[in-house]
Amino acid sequence: MVVSPVVNPSPAFPMRTLKRVPAIALACCVMLAGTAWAAPPGAPAPKPAAKTATPAKPVEPPKPKGPLTLIMRGLDKITGRATTVLVPIGKTVQFATLSISARFCYSTPSTETPETAAFVQITDHRPDQPEHRIFSGWMYASSPGLNGLEHPLYDVWVITCRAVAPGEVVTIGPAKPVKPVSPDAPDTEKPVALPDDASQ
Repeated sequence: MVVSPVVNPSPAFPMRTLKRVPAIALACCVMLAGTAWAAPPGAPAPKPAAKTATPAKPVEPPKPKGPLTLIMRGLDKITGRATTVLVPIGKTVQFATLSISARFCYSTPSTETPETAAFVQITDHRPDQPEHRIFSGWMYASSPGLNGLEHPLYDVWVITCRAVAPGEVVTIGPAKPVKPVSPDAPDTEKPVALPDDASQ
């Protein structure tokens, strides 16, 4: 085993100069290498690389079939009946005694984490009380309880935001509800079909 002696620089030769020596040596090597690789005087200049084809324009997403619409779910707390509420941006729609206006909505693309945010204003028109605004703010589909509507009779929350063509039927959830099969059921047991209005 060889032990290298410890160098104690003198005050005339400060320590920070020793730290700079590798950087200075590296700079000198780079300069010498650049000189060695340089073309000799009188040699023709290298030809510039051929121009590559310009990149094609990005493909634009298809234009929506209809106006941008906020899709919400409304719940009547008395009957327990849920209703899909379609609110075109900039328009007001009626759900029970509530007038719902969507001012802005945005849904993330399918390649990102799903999220829908909407700025909604809701006014209550109950016959026994004067008309008053009960909600004005942002609602988020991923966190309906974060900033939700507080009303004794109705509940409304955001589902998604997309273009809806005129006359298009919007369904939320599976197209046809099916009865789940018991984990203990034999493989030959088939799910029982439910009536068409079972999802209501």
